[in-house]
Amino acid sequence: MRTSKKPTVDREITVASTSVQQVVERAVAQALEDHTPHLRDELVRRVVEAVRPQLEQGHAGASSGNDASGLLNAVLSIHAGTNQKEILRALLDAAVPYAGRTALFVIKAGAATGWQGRGFADDDDIKDFGLEVSRGLAEQALQSRAPAVGSAAEVDAEFISKVGAPAQDQVLLLPLQLKDKVAALVFADAGPDSGGKMDAPALELLVAATSAWLEVASLRKQAHKESAFESEAPAGPVVAQAVSSHSDPFAGHAPTHAVASPPVEEVPVTASTAGAAAAVAPALDTFAQMSPQDADIHRKAQRFARLLMDEIKLYNQAKVTEGRREKDLYDRLREDIEKSRGTYQKRYGNTVAGGADYFQQELIRSLAEDDVSVMGANFRG
Repeated sequence: MRTSKKPTVDREITVASTSVQQVVERAVAQALEDHTPHLRDELVRRVVEAVRPQLEQGHAGASSGNDASGLLNAVLSIHAGTNQKEILRALLDAAVPYAGRTALFVIKAGAATGWQGRGFADDDDIKDFGLEVSRGLAEQALQSRAPAVGSAAEVDAEFISKVGAPAQDQVLLLPLQLKDKVAALVFADAGPDSGGKMDAPALELLVAATSAWLEVASLRKQAHKESAFESEAPAGPVVAQAVSSHSDPFAGHAPTHAVASPPVEEVPVTASTAGAAAAVAPALDTFAQMSPQDADIHRKAQRFARLLMDEIKLYNQAKVTEGRREKDLYDRLREDIEKSRGTYQKRYGNTVAGGADYFQQELIRSLAEDDVSVMGANFRG
């Protein structure tokens, strides 16, 4: 009578999962030491959930050499990036063991422009190449925001002609999402040589890990920007421009084949405009009558409340949409809201900004979009 090995395998998976979680926790904690604890915990949980299926496949023998430790190291190499370009380069480097060729195309103004590639006869062929996205797999990936798999014939014919058709007639296009939009498409195939590899689940994991880490980098960068706004602005021309709540990793990458946007107009400061600005400023600055120390605490509390609210929306996009539509937003997000409220109160509840309760203000302004009725009957406004 043979003894089943399943309990042993389950124990090995549990031990491996625990080890993975500990390593990921250390890496994420170091990078996010100054950020919100809730975001760190959520990111660790999602990475571990993504890695665990690969652990199970590895123990079951279903993975062809792409073991869990290799995937974990690949994810950690992406999370070691300290800025957006480093993160994206790390993604392409990390994908090398799992695909014969990979390329990243930036999505700007409805166009897809080549950024960098790995594994091609000439990786420079990727740079600034305009990939057709109005049909085929590219259109499918953009519209569904999900991986699209198909034959080479379903990809831009000019691109396949330029780089050569894959020996295995299978192509994968993965959408890399940043906040609520697709910021890039990742192309992958097994390459032109027979025996090439393309591990779709591993590539999906790496792209998901990259997307999550870009969100973290974006939130951290925005927090630094908002801190800079509190300091005294230098003298010089005032430039009118829109400020996004999330930075764009491809902000400096303008597609060469897309219609250029009109330049931002610079408005020089004159005596009349300066006088008008001085007259309006006191009315716009809520904290103008406070001492510098108190005003600083109020601004930081307000900024922290906004970051907490951005975090809730970031990780609960479907619930936010459904909750606003069904007018039961608070019930759907009660746990996240109250956990974030507790974090806010712990930091600012006993300060001079405690009475203002910026968390509640941002909850209604940002999450409910100034319509408290969408929060539902159980919400205490």
